[in-house]
Amino acid sequence: MWDPVKYLDYAELRARPFHDLVARIPAVNPRRVADLGCGPGNLTAGLAERWPDAIIEASDSSPEMVEAARSRGVDARVLDVKDWVPEPDTDVVISNAVLQWVPEHRVLLRRWVERLPSGATLAFQVPGNFDAPSHALVRALARTEEWASRLADVVLRENEAVDSPLGYGNLLADAGCAVDAWETTYLQRLSGENAVLEWITGTSLRPVKEALPAADWDHFRAQIARELDKAYPPRPDGTTWFEFRRVFVVAVVP
Repeated sequence: MWDPVKYLDYAELRARPFHDLVARIPAVNPRRVADLGCGPGNLTAGLAERWPDAIIEASDSSPEMVEAARSRGVDARVLDVKDWVPEPDTDVVISNAVLQWVPEHRVLLRRWVERLPSGATLAFQVPGNFDAPSHALVRALARTEEWASRLADVVLRENEAVDSPLGYGNLLADAGCAVDAWETTYLQRLSGENAVLEWITGTSLRPVKEALPAADWDHFRAQIARELDKAYPPRPDGTTWFEFRRVFVVAVVP
C-alpha cells in the first residue's frame, strides 16, 4: 500500500526530476497528455498549467494515490501502467518514477511507440541509484539468514530493472524515434534524524514494509537505520548529503 503522506516527505526534492523531464518535452499544443503513475497528483496539476487546452489523463495503480490526486482536483483513475492503451489523440505520455517497478517495461515502451500517433512524445524518468548504499544495503540485509525466507523474493533486483541512457536510447532509436536521453545526479541535502531511511521508506522500502508484520518491520527498520547511518553520516549541522541519480528519456515517435 502506497502512503501518499509519506511519499510527499521531501516533496520539493522529489519533484525536481519531474520538472526537469517535462521541461525537455517539445510539444507545444498537445491534444491529450497522459500522466502514467500520477501519484498523489501534486505534479499532475502543473501539466494543465503548461498545456491548458489539453485533456489531462491521469492514472495510478494505487487506490490511495488516486484518492489523494482526486482530492487535489485531478481526474485520476486506478489503472496498472501495464494495462494502459493510448487514445488516438495522445500526443504526450509522461511516466515519472514508475517503470522501475515494471520488469517488462522495455516491451511496454516499444508497444507504446507502435500505438502512439506520429509526432507524439514519450517522456519518462527512472531512478539510477540502485547500486548506491541506500539500495545495496537493503538488498544485502534482506538476503541475510534472518530475513531471506521472507524478503529474498520481495526486494527487487533493482540494478537489473532499469537501463542506462544509452540502453534506452538504442531501444527507442531502433523503433525509429528521435531520442534525447541523459542522466543527472542530484546532491540532495536532507534534514532530520535517519534522513536517508525516511527518504527510501516512502519508495523503495515499501515492498519490505508490506511483507512484514509491524513488529518485524520495526526491527528491520532499526537494523537498516544503523547501516545507512554509517554509509551516510550526518553533517555537524544535522543534515545529510544524499546522491540521487536519475535516468531521463524523451523520445519523439516517427
